[in-house]
This record gives sequence, C-alpha cells and structure tokens, in this order.
Amino acid sequence: MGSVDLKGQQSKVTTIQKRKNRWEMNIGILLFVVILIYLVVTVFMYTTSKQVFVYEVRRGSIVKDNSYTGFIVREETVVAAQDSGYVSYFQNENAKIRTGSDIYAISGQKLETKEDAANEPSLVLSEEQRQSILRRTQNFYENFEADKFSTVYSFKNDVDSILQNASKQAKNAKLNEMIAKNASSIPISKSTRDGIIVMTFDGYEDANEESLCPEIFERSGYESRHVTNQASVRQGDPVYKLITDDDWKVYIQLSQEAALELSGTSAVKTRINKENETIWADFSIVEKSGACYGCLSYDNSMIRYAKDRYVTVELILTDQSGLKIPKSSVVEKPFYVVGANYLETIGAYNQGVLVQKGGEAVFESVEAFALPDDEHVYLDPSRFEEGSVLIKPGSTETCTLTETVPLSGAYCVNKGYAVFKPVQILCENDDYYIVQEGMPHGLNNYDHIVQNADAVEEDEVIFQ
Repeated sequence: MGSVDLKGQQSKVTTIQKRKNRWEMNIGILLFVVILIYLVVTVFMYTTSKQVFVYEVRRGSIVKDNSYTGFIVREETVVAAQDSGYVSYFQNENAKIRTGSDIYAISGQKLETKEDAANEPSLVLSEEQRQSILRRTQNFYENFEADKFSTVYSFKNDVDSILQNASKQAKNAKLNEMIAKNASSIPISKSTRDGIIVMTFDGYEDANEESLCPEIFERSGYESRHVTNQASVRQGDPVYKLITDDDWKVYIQLSQEAALELSGTSAVKTRINKENETIWADFSIVEKSGACYGCLSYDNSMIRYAKDRYVTVELILTDQSGLKIPKSSVVEKPFYVVGANYLETIGAYNQGVLVQKGGEAVFESVEAFALPDDEHVYLDPSRFEEGSVLIKPGSTETCTLTETVPLSGAYCVNKGYAVFKPVQILCENDDYYIVQEGMPHGLNNYDHIVQNADAVEEDEVIFQ
C-alpha cells in the first residue's frame, strides 16, 4: 500500500475568514416607505382640514301635500221599484239621461235565459263609432306627455263612453224585442228628470253638511249594495238613483293645526287618487260640535266619481318649480340697499353709482344685485366706506350708506373660486330650497355651488 502525503493536502486548504457584510439599498423597500409616509400625511391632512363639497344646481320642484279621506255629498234622488219582479235596465250605469228616457222594465220572469246570454252576439260598432275611437286614439297618441298622465284617464273615459253607448243600443234593441214577444204587458218606467243614473246604494243619499261627524269618516264599516240587470226586486226597493246636479262637495276632517294653516284659503289645488286627477276646488272650513271640517266644492268631473262615496284626496298646498339647491348651501351677506334710480350706466356695460367725494360726484363701477319685482338694489359694503354719500343721477337728492340688510345667496365655484350669487327663495322643505331661476347675477341650471357654505369664504379658491 502507498503512503498518504498529509503535508501536501494541508498545503491546499484555504483559510476562510469572516468578513463584515456590506449593506445594500433595496429600492422596493424605499418606495414602499415613501408611499406609506405620503398616505399617512394625506389622510392626516384630509381629516384635519375643512371639507368643501360641491353641488350641481338642477331644475326641480317641491310639492307639499296632505292626504285625507273625503266624504262625498251631492244631489241624489233615489227611485223605488213600482212593482215586484225582475228588473231589466235600458241604461248603463253612470250614463247621462234626459227626462222621458226609458230606464227599466219589471217582468214576472227573467227576460234573458242562460241560453240567450250565451248566444248573445258580440258588440258591433257602427262606422261612425269606429271612426270616433280612431280619431280620439290618434289625438291622444300625438299629444301625450309623460308628465301629464291624467290624460290617460280622460282618453279611457272617452272610449268607454263610446263603447257603452254602442252596448246600450244593442241591449235596448234586444230588450225591446223580448218585451214585444212577451204575451203580457210589461210596463216601462221613464225618467222624470235629467241626471246621471247610478244603481249603487249606501244609505247616505240624503247626507248633507248637517250629517258631519267623526264616525261618518270611518270606512271600515261602510257597505253599499249594487242592483244588477235581471236582479229580483220588490215593490218599494231602490231600483236606481239620479244625480241631478254637476256641483258636488267633498268633506275632510281637519286637525286644529291644519284648520289654522288653511284659514283664509278660498281655493286649493287637489289630487283625487282614484284617477290621479288634479282639480281646483273652492275651499271653506266648517266648524261643527267642536270639530273642524274642510269643504271642497267642485263643479266638474263628478260623473267619474258618481258611484263613490269615499275618495282619497290630497291638498296640494305647495307646487313650486325652479332651481333646487340644498339649504346648507345658502348663506346671508350684508348689503347696503338703495333705490334702483341711483344706478347710472356709462357705455354699454359700465354700471355704477355717483359717490360724493370732496364736494364732487365721482363715478364708481359696482356690481349691483337686484331681486325680481324690487325697486331697490343691493351694494357690496366692501366697496364703500360706512357713511358714504351717493348722489342720484340728474338730481341733488342723496343717500347715506349706514345700515345694511342681509341678502341670501350661494357661493358659485364655476371659475374655481367662491363667488357670491344672490338667490330669491320661493319655497322650501326640510332639506332643499326652490329658488328663482334667471335672476340677474343669480344662479343658473348646471351651475356648481358650495354645498356646505359655512366652510368657505368669499373669493376663496376651491379645488373641485
């Protein structure tokens, strides 16, 4: 065996020494730290600085209405059956009839059998009736506006009237034929007055203003009875009633607060929810047994509610349109108020006032705010020293600027800084004002204003 040379191997061993590691910069960590610091500073500044919110002005409206249950009172005459038997009507319900019109016939047995009803021919319209429906449909289609949806009900009522008239003609022809075939004589009752015929009865036909009491407005126990064609009736039973006057009244219950608010109101805009129809009514307040009732008097549209005793009616106390802005955007700024005749215009656009200085009248350009239908203008106090004397052009009359009055306005930021714009408030609700559109130097549709006006000062730069 050969010998191992240990010395030779030892000479090849390299000595490893520990060296101190050198720190190398990590660009990723550095960027993360910078961004983190930036976010912390941004959040701190955001939470500690004042917040300015911008609102875009848009056209809008405010409607204030109160809803009530209305009790209908009108001129109604109940007609009783002259004999016992089965009633056959010549008229449709809610139809307008003349004096002497055939109303009903009473026979000892039904004039229409089930077989007759099953074999009854379908309704056939005359050419004149067809053309009338087509004309009304075309007129409705060409003039319909979505914000006037009540026209749908008018169109529906017009078409219903034509169809009911055609149905009545067909029914009367068949009824007369059956009466002629009947061996015994069947008496026909005729109307003794003009009016609107109704076959629904509820016992309130004689109600009037003296009948008012809180219990009459309870609809839970209300019952009505409707007499149908070929129904069995006894002599003396109500067989139809006539509404003989186009004037009708709707009574509503009022609280003391509502009665006080409506005192002095002689006319009010109402909406009847059955057909969503808006109607103006004469208004008065009735006091009876310590309770207050509102009386709404109408002179049209009664036929639409001839079968109803109760309606849900809304009193539209405010219905104002204009520019809709938040209440928080409105501030008050003091102004001097002078007559509009103190203004003078030089050239086409240079408007100002004459200020007395050193015994002379000096013209100073100003931006004068004016409200609609007002004979005065508002001048910014920052443009004048207190006690300044203005001279009316073409006169020796003067006005001394001493007292200021507040003028409502909003800060417009269209140009990037807060500019005061006057507003005239038309109406309000809990959160918004409706203000006049088109005022000189006022707000316009799509303007941008400061929503939280108390957070900024006039002429402050606003970053949107």
